[in-house]
Amino acid sequence: MTANLSWKPPSVDLTDRFNQLYRRIETYPWWVVLVEMTVIWLAVYMVFRFLRGTRGARVIKGMAVVLIIGTLGFKLLARDNAFERLNFLYSNFMYAASLALLVIFHPELRRALVRLGETRFFSTARLRKARVIEEVIASVAYLSKNKIGALIAIQRDVGMSGIVEAGTRMDALVSKELLDTIFWPGSALHDMGVVIIGDRIAAAGVQFPLAEGGDLPSELGSRHRASLGLSQEVDALIIVVSEETGTISVAERGVLERNFDADSLRSRLVKGLGKLRLTPTNGLDGDGVSEDHPNAAA
Repeated sequence: MTANLSWKPPSVDLTDRFNQLYRRIETYPWWVVLVEMTVIWLAVYMVFRFLRGTRGARVIKGMAVVLIIGTLGFKLLARDNAFERLNFLYSNFMYAASLALLVIFHPELRRALVRLGETRFFSTARLRKARVIEEVIASVAYLSKNKIGALIAIQRDVGMSGIVEAGTRMDALVSKELLDTIFWPGSALHDMGVVIIGDRIAAAGVQFPLAEGGDLPSELGSRHRASLGLSQEVDALIIVVSEETGTISVAERGVLERNFDADSLRSRLVKGLGKLRLTPTNGLDGDGVSEDHPNAAA
């Protein structure tokens, strides 16, 4: 009696497999399939965008190739318990790979959790805004006391990228010490303006456009004219410290308000950065200075 050593591979009809998959998809409403594919695409795109430029990007590409080849191979070719042992090894390999990914992507996962904790969902934006206001007030009070000129613009809704490009880019966290250093007499950037975007100093040494026309009071110099000129083009809040008198002023939408102290400036910034004023202030005279405001330029 002779043993039959011949072996025939299991018959695999790939067309039939694809037809079965297509018929399964047809059983779902079209909008359900569209939503699922959109969510999957967005998830994959966000992962690749987050990992771009990191060591994890190369690892995830390699894992994607293995997953695609392995999944297609075993799901389409395996039939009637064919390749049972290879299928068992592949399933266990996937469990081990999942654990390995947690170790490989540990730095990236930690970075992602840190970013998630900094989102507005956890209400840190209000804390950052309060910190920026306090740092700016502390610096302005110091500069005013020592009669050191300063010009600070805080961006709101209207972008200032075109103006920032003309200055020296910094991208540094707002702090009293840094602002004091920038405006200290003799420094390379003290004569121009500073632009704050969010909680960071975007640029220093920025040339603001000067206000055209109008009869400003004689004691107001180029910093005040620059603050008015910028406020006529964007909706930023611009703080000015006079080098001659140490007077603190705020320009907004072509209006210059003067004679602030630390407390009144805090109230002004909290109001101005909290709720935006969408229309220019009424009651302006020809020089763009409000006569009705108690802090208006005389």
